[in-house]
Amino acid sequence: MLDIKAFRHDPEGLAATLAKRGLTDAAALVDAVRKRDTSRRHALARGNELRQLRNRASREIGEARRQGRSADEQIAVMREVRTNIAELDAAVADADAWIAETLANIPNLPDPQVPPGGVEANRVVRTWGSPTESPFSLRPHWELGESLGILDLPGGSRVSGSGFFVLRGRGAALQRGLINWMIGLHTREHGYSEVRVPYLVNEDAMTGTGQLPKFAEESYVTRRDGLWLIPTAEVPVTNLHRGQILRSDSLPIKYVAYSPCFRREAGAAGKDTRGMLRVHQFDKVELVRFEKPEASSAALEELTGEAGRVLEMLGLPYRVVVLAAGDLGFSASLTYDLEVWAPGVGQWLEVSSCSTFTDFQARRARIRFRREQAGGTEFVHTLNGSGLALPRLMVALLETCQREDGSIRLPKVLRQFLGFADITPEG
Repeated sequence: MLDIKAFRHDPEGLAATLAKRGLTDAAALVDAVRKRDTSRRHALARGNELRQLRNRASREIGEARRQGRSADEQIAVMREVRTNIAELDAAVADADAWIAETLANIPNLPDPQVPPGGVEANRVVRTWGSPTESPFSLRPHWELGESLGILDLPGGSRVSGSGFFVLRGRGAALQRGLINWMIGLHTREHGYSEVRVPYLVNEDAMTGTGQLPKFAEESYVTRRDGLWLIPTAEVPVTNLHRGQILRSDSLPIKYVAYSPCFRREAGAAGKDTRGMLRVHQFDKVELVRFEKPEASSAALEELTGEAGRVLEMLGLPYRVVVLAAGDLGFSASLTYDLEVWAPGVGQWLEVSSCSTFTDFQARRARIRFRREQAGGTEFVHTLNGSGLALPRLMVALLETCQREDGSIRLPKVLRQFLGFADITPEG
């Protein structure tokens, strides 16, 4: 959520920055919030003035009664004052509700280094490795998976419908092993603490990270209980500190969590829906950080490097893409996408989005910290990134590691960890 002070002090600059995100009505929106906030503050100030008048009058009425004088005229005036105070309080409450609802639907401000434009303006900032030519024709993962008996697309469809799949045998073991290996890497080498979190969260948790109200129609919800299936572990992990004031010396806080992720919108547009490219349920290892404001920029670079380290250890070529303003997620201020090369489908596939949200989520979730020997509090900066997301990592791994006979030779870093080196039709 944006700071209301930005609407008061620099409305023109705020509108121009929001327009970079593609908000065509940014100027009108900012002006509406500013005017409503101004009227709210005027009503609040007038209400306080009338309360002071009421308090003085109450003392005067009491004194008149003690002296045996009539106070009927003052009492009549105070009845009108009480009515005015009630009306002003109602106006303030109405403005508060309108401003809160409006701010909840306004996205975060893009960082100054974010390129202007939409998805076409996304820019590759660095690469690692490069796609290599194969001496034989590479097959897509759905053909490999079916022939090896590790990917069951019809089974997923029978159980749940389109956009779901089943992994079998060494395919299931590979995904489980990748999750355990990645969590171990992030805890041992990158200093994250592992947490296991609920996969159903309340409305406040979804609102705190920015999924609600913006993406209500794209999320799964259990109406009877008012609980939402998480679209990412970012939601429950970030909300672990909702409403808290953290100690300065506790920062940074770094969590890693595995979770399944549920997204109704996945595959809905009919693009890249074959195999495991776009699905409604997938597994992910998530990295979440709570930082002091002055440390968040360096933390984003470190976080992006930690996600990239996974791909480097697996020997998978990837590139880092900075997202343009029009392609940023709702809560993000700056995002780096990590895209891995999948040779069977001939595409760069996003396997991680590493983002800083500045204090945007912290304002919504009321997560603050207090510096040592400081009287007031500040909002923390939150960051998160996939470290990494499956099953697209599986797609790239299977297609990159395939051999001419259709078998898979896994990277050395996984072999001892998994207990097997190859995936063949025989198991």
